[in-house]
Amino acid sequence: MLTLASLGERIVVLGPSNAGKSTLAVALSKKLDLPAVHLDQLHHIPNTDWQARPEAEFAGLHDDAILKERWVMEGNYSRLLPQRLDRATGAILITSNRWLRVSRYVRRTLVNRTDRAGHLKGARDRLKWDMINWILVETRNSADAYSARLRASGLPFVECRTAKALRDIYRNWELPAPS
Repeated sequence: MLTLASLGERIVVLGPSNAGKSTLAVALSKKLDLPAVHLDQLHHIPNTDWQARPEAEFAGLHDDAILKERWVMEGNYSRLLPQRLDRATGAILITSNRWLRVSRYVRRTLVNRTDRAGHLKGARDRLKWDMINWILVETRNSADAYSARLRASGLPFVECRTAKALRDIYRNWELPAPS
């Protein structure tokens, strides 16, 4: 496994919904003293039920964020991934069993913690069948596609395909444990 230092100071965290991207980004941010950027917060309008911003506005916010010198940025938004990878110095891909991700999603909507990593200000997480379909069906092969893109990028990257592998990352890199 690569060392954390080998990923540099502009780290992309990719993976399917509810794999733990936001939580990992916050842990990396604390450990490395890097600003954490949550793309869902840039893509959605605060104080709404996850209403998307106009595409041009989101792309502008994204492009402004990647121009900064130091960051850990989590989220996918594949259409903007090429320019993000061009600026990144390293990447982490995390995935896990889709049923585990569904259970995390359901738990997240039932508990509705507004202090969770990546939470949209003023939004309330609600159980939505579209999201369950997204996790179980629509993005079931996304990990393979992201893995191929990262290999093609030439960036140093770490791939965690199981919950155990992610726990090992936290332990080996001495990251603050998720709350």
